[in-house]
Amino acid sequence: MIHEVDEGLRLLLAESGLQERGVELVFDSPTRDWAARRNAPTVSVFLYGIREDVARRQSGAAEQHDADGVVVAWRTAPRWFELAYLVTAWTNRPQDEHRLLSEVLRCLTATDALPARLLTGTLAELGLTVGLETAGRSEGMPSVSDVWSALGGELKPSIDLRVLAPLSGERAPAGPPVTEGLVLRTVDTADQADPSDDPGRRLRYDGATDPGADGFAAPRERPLPPGRRRRGGAVR
Repeated sequence: MIHEVDEGLRLLLAESGLQERGVELVFDSPTRDWAARRNAPTVSVFLYGIREDVARRQSGAAEQHDADGVVVAWRTAPRWFELAYLVTAWTNRPQDEHRLLSEVLRCLTATDALPARLLTGTLAELGLTVGLETAGRSEGMPSVSDVWSALGGELKPSIDLRVLAPLSGERAPAGPPVTEGLVLRTVDTADQADPSDDPGRRLRYDGATDPGADGFAAPRERPLPPGRRRRGGAVR
């Protein structure tokens, strides 16, 4: 899921035309050594924190159906995680960095979620909203100053970007639908040494090849015993 969020952010920023103007978009950590090797205008989107949103955690599993509506699997509920990114701009002059960072800020604040067309992999499969929060709250994660201290660099202007994304649950495949009914075996153990030799009697249902939308729970016509009659009908 994390790499799919990275790809969505890359595509979102690419749509603003940064790369067409020669700006590199990377997900490297902006350490002092990295900054010294940089030789082109660059936007760094550095992932520095991951935290689960436990308030969204759910239990149970949902059915997955094929094109015919048959249950093919069960999948547990997704778990939601908050991903914290440190977004910085790198050029040779502070004025150019501020201008580049302003363009990035305009791009990120133009939407509250990653557009569905930019989602790939499991994010696209789930079809859930991947929310964005730009330069908002900072609780629950290390502070920006602590991040810069850990990176060994000097504090510089940055955008604190939070992404709330689902991690898909575990998938358990379902067995094929029941169409043959039960097999009933009655064995007299006194006369038969090995009960497994009895082939048994298979209980079949009328129309079992197509149980319909209600499956075997659908009402069926059942013959009455001799001498009984249905309410309002003649003796059968």
